[in-house]
Amino acid sequence: MDKDRMGTQKLLPLLVELSVPAMIGMVVNAIYNIVDRMFIGNTPELGSLGLAGITVSYPVTLVLMALSLMAGVGGATRFSIALGSKNEEDAKYYQGNALMITVIFGFIFMIFGNIFMNPILTVLGASEKVLPYASAYLSIILYGAVFQCVAMCGNNFSRAQGNAKNAMVSQLLGAGFNIVFDYILIVQCHMGMEGAALATIGGQCLSMIWQLAFLFGKRGIIQCRLNHMKLKIHYASMIIKTGLPAFLMQLSTSLLNIVINGTLGIYGGDLAISTVGIITSVQTLMLMPLTGMTQGQQPIISYNYGAENYSRVKQTLKYTIIGASILSCLGFLIIQLFPSMIISIFNQEPEIIELGNTALRIWFLCLPFVGCQTMCANFFQAIGMVKQSSFLNLLRQCLLLIPLILILSWIFGLYGVFFAVPIADFIAFMITIYLIRRRMKMWNID
Repeated sequence: MDKDRMGTQKLLPLLVELSVPAMIGMVVNAIYNIVDRMFIGNTPELGSLGLAGITVSYPVTLVLMALSLMAGVGGATRFSIALGSKNEEDAKYYQGNALMITVIFGFIFMIFGNIFMNPILTVLGASEKVLPYASAYLSIILYGAVFQCVAMCGNNFSRAQGNAKNAMVSQLLGAGFNIVFDYILIVQCHMGMEGAALATIGGQCLSMIWQLAFLFGKRGIIQCRLNHMKLKIHYASMIIKTGLPAFLMQLSTSLLNIVINGTLGIYGGDLAISTVGIITSVQTLMLMPLTGMTQGQQPIISYNYGAENYSRVKQTLKYTIIGASILSCLGFLIIQLFPSMIISIFNQEPEIIELGNTALRIWFLCLPFVGCQTMCANFFQAIGMVKQSSFLNLLRQCLLLIPLILILSWIFGLYGVFFAVPIADFIAFMITIYLIRRRMKMWNID
């Protein structure tokens, strides 16, 4: 595979080649959590309490994802910039060190997560009724921490090497395993929350094996070797620094979920937590194609930024903004037209459908603006501008949304939580557009 094709191949076909498999892979990846909720929500002995159990566990898995992305995205970005600068030796060490960092993070998370699991779940809003469901699920999920970390890291480097299809296949294998064994373990074997968790980590393990075979095999342009995995301060620090925005974004999502669950517990109880658990599953499904598109643009932008080909950087961003805006508008229309149908896929209890019907529509009022904001925030990540990217990634979920949730829920109660989301989306969009226009002017690009 040509190491220089990020800077030479025709841009739009290259972007499609890298983005479409990444988008498919991310949608499939979203199925991990969503399928668990669908099976659990429609199982009579689990129902809304099982859904609440997964919902309060979700912030913990988001922290693990944040650590994985910090190493994976940070390492892949530096890898692409190094290739653009014709520095292949640095690229090898960025890849190897990123992989080792994810392994270390996974083991640490597994150990400390199991030690402090019940206190953490209680802080996250698990009631006495919900706690047994949440702990049964999370106790098993934590043992798959290394699987998830390595698989996510490998996916990022597959795309950075121009092989988005490999990442897609990895995610398809994992999600396929998860779906099949969710049915076997939950429906046929009646293993409940434990069955859902076992199916999830089994799929993650399969994805990890696939990615390790790629990273150490001969299919990639840069093969991983054990000597490149030996941690070096320079490479490890640059990986963590560059991946910090991705880490903060996921960490802020976890913090946001903690605040949402706590607020919902006050104003709506377990029923509201279950309903918003469904809404966040829908949100994940809607946003994953956008995440896939950012992963498609990242190696192109990073490579051409390293090669100082700024016009190609700007053109890549333009194409992804258009594509992301189209996807966001389509998602908006689907949600506004079919809210009850969407909610009923996860749970058919009348109270949840009634609340979810209205909440879902409010939650996604400003979805058409989210695509553009996501592409522009990732742009700063892709060129290694850590401060700007960190600010934009924290802007919507921490700096805007958390205060808005606390203020509006105090004034309007439960529905204040729902209205806080579109307000934060719109304000974040306006600020992001201002910053991206200023960056283009600095490069003298109109």
